[in-house]
Amino acid sequence: MTHEEHTIQAITKALPAVVSILIGKDEATVEKDIPKEIWDEIAKETKSEPDPPTHEEIIGHMPHVGAGKIQVGNGSGFIVSADGHILTNKHVVTDAAADYTIITTANDRYTAKVLARDPLNDVAILKIEADNLPTVELGDSNSARLGQSVIALGNALGEFANSASAGIISGLARFLSAISDDAKHSETLRGLIQTDAAINPGNSGGPLINLDGEVIGINAAVVSGAENIGFAIPINRAKKDLEDVREFGRVRWPFLGVRYMPIDAGTKKHFKLPIDHGLLIKGEKIPDYPAVLTQSPADKAGIRENDILLEINGEAISAEHSLEDALEKSEIGQTLKLKILRAGVEQEIQVTLEERK
Repeated sequence: MTHEEHTIQAITKALPAVVSILIGKDEATVEKDIPKEIWDEIAKETKSEPDPPTHEEIIGHMPHVGAGKIQVGNGSGFIVSADGHILTNKHVVTDAAADYTIITTANDRYTAKVLARDPLNDVAILKIEADNLPTVELGDSNSARLGQSVIALGNALGEFANSASAGIISGLARFLSAISDDAKHSETLRGLIQTDAAINPGNSGGPLINLDGEVIGINAAVVSGAENIGFAIPINRAKKDLEDVREFGRVRWPFLGVRYMPIDAGTKKHFKLPIDHGLLIKGEKIPDYPAVLTQSPADKAGIRENDILLEINGEAISAEHSLEDALEKSEIGQTLKLKILRAGVEQEIQVTLEERK
């Protein structure tokens, strides 16, 4: 079979399970969300008209998802169970006040419920009430290889449903700081798959598949101003979330309970530290942002502000082995052995992880 035939076969296999996600809000809410400056500008531009449009008329001409609901955004997702579980990005469904409508490749419409938003990864799980839906097969993102052929599927630019773009894996284990919502909050995404397959606004949340039609990633982000640089969340991260939701009804993550900053040469100089590596346990100079959360596992284990975390279970903390990576590989109730530096003296502390609330 030729490469072209493999590509067509993979798309044909996975595409029926890819969905578009429409984000809707009440007309009154959208009207309130529009800044006064914009309304003033509209009034200025239309004041010479014989019959200037009212706010209600302007809102009424905006794209609607359903009766009384204005479409304020869109994204993609994919069905992972015949009874309606859907994976997408957390940033696609971050607004708890919005309604989410699913449109399948068969053009069927469903109202979706957000079952879980992963607190650490850009992953969310939705549910629609349906049976016998087409599903995708989840692959193994740990087997992804540099140069491997991949295909990004989704609702490109929010306009072109059932779009596919081919490329290769051009990087692995990438780190990226990305804007996560309309409020311009940022979050750090870790261990990403980099691809030159076109990932555009709108196909965020869609699947990144291999030539066997298996999902190995969730399309997540692009670098603004750059061409052919997109990123996907490894699918193995989402598999754990799915298992948790099915068993516990929520995503469960082990919790340590510290705020910290990575130490480098600049941090060492600024805080007059004895070393230039590890994590400095440090709170923020505002209320309710302590270095060690009260009654957290770290607090119970005796970790203090200005301790420097050096190792977890004998492995040094680094960019390649972060605290988040260690927690992701750990289980709730598991006891970890931490090496810290306190007042120039190395110590070992044992801490038992609890569930993140």
